Amino acid sequence: MKIAILSCFYPYRGGISQFNSHLLGELGKNNDVQAFNFKRQYPEFLFPGKTQYVTAEDDFAPVESKRLLDTVNPLSWEITARRIREWNPDLLILRYWMPWFALPLGYVARRMKPGCKVVAILDNVIPHEKRPGDKILTGFFLKSLHGAITMCGEVENDLRKLAPGLSEAVIEHPVYNSFGDRIPRLQALEAIGLPHKPEVRTLLFFGLIREYKGLDILLNAFNLLGDNYRLIIAGEPYGSFEKYEKLIEQSPAKARIHLYDRFISNSEVKNFFCASDVTVLPYRSATQSGVSAVSYNFDVPMIVTAVGGLDEQIGKKGTGLVAQEVSVQCVARTIEAFFEDPSIKEKCIEGIHRVKEELSWGNYCKLLLDFAQKIK
Repeated sequence: MKIAILSCFYPYRGGISQFNSHLLGELGKNNDVQAFNFKRQYPEFLFPGKTQYVTAEDDFAPVESKRLLDTVNPLSWEITARRIREWNPDLLILRYWMPWFALPLGYVARRMKPGCKVVAILDNVIPHEKRPGDKILTGFFLKSLHGAITMCGEVENDLRKLAPGLSEAVIEHPVYNSFGDRIPRLQALEAIGLPHKPEVRTLLFFGLIREYKGLDILLNAFNLLGDNYRLIIAGEPYGSFEKYEKLIEQSPAKARIHLYDRFISNSEVKNFFCASDVTVLPYRSATQSGVSAVSYNFDVPMIVTAVGGLDEQIGKKGTGLVAQEVSVQCVARTIEAFFEDPSIKEKCIEGIHRVKEELSWGNYCKLLLDFAQKIK
């Protein structure tokens, strides 16, 4: 089968770009696959982080792609559509995570040949940070598709409200396996400059720091925990970090909070997870989480809040504990409960081993192609 994928690839960095690289590699094992990339994903002044692009320190493997689509230049939309049409794919896969991309991707999708099926992988239908016009733009995009894939039931429900009747399937986020194997804890702690203290319980908050991810909830919850806990925060802030700086500075547990407020390169990821007992995702809202797919890779259980698809993907699978309220007290109690009984961690790791077998990239791509072939 000839498959075109239109989304962000190297030299763009981040979880979505990495997901697309995995998808490209797996589908390319048995199909003729071509990556079509952005020439410009966002104008620099709209990007909330330090850079959209891979740096020398990031350790990202290059991916060959055709960089054509400029989201703010409609002329490039037509050029992109024409180049994909000329390549003549049987299937076009799009990746959609925010309404910014609705017009350019929807335009390209509408200009495919009649024999080309167009399927989108939807990270979100309703964005985490809502703005006027979101539903109109997303509705425009969804009408350009033959089918859509979501990665949790929460997004599937949002999709059915906005596009009833659209062919859809839920295929869960595969486990990221590109960050290396698990390493001994002592080695991981040394790599990030922390002492090895067997009695200390280590919590990890990992990934991009954004308002909806609830780092402030975790920082306040951490103040309620005993002196035998430490917190690692590893990730790049998207937007102002001032609120979190104040919380850390004012915290009575300040000496036990270890901050790495920068983009974490591929080669470093294993150090943070292997140094930790549990990953904490205290989100205010969520769909699925790419962080959980990394945590699974290193056999690290999770503590999550009962929002979006997190309960469905973590709590019900037995790979972590769920705080039933998005509150400081409930998050703190759930963290304490995780450590009160050593068998909880053991059972969560057993659950992770079961889930990892299901969430392979090979299985994900098989289900995706099965779905695409059934679309009329």
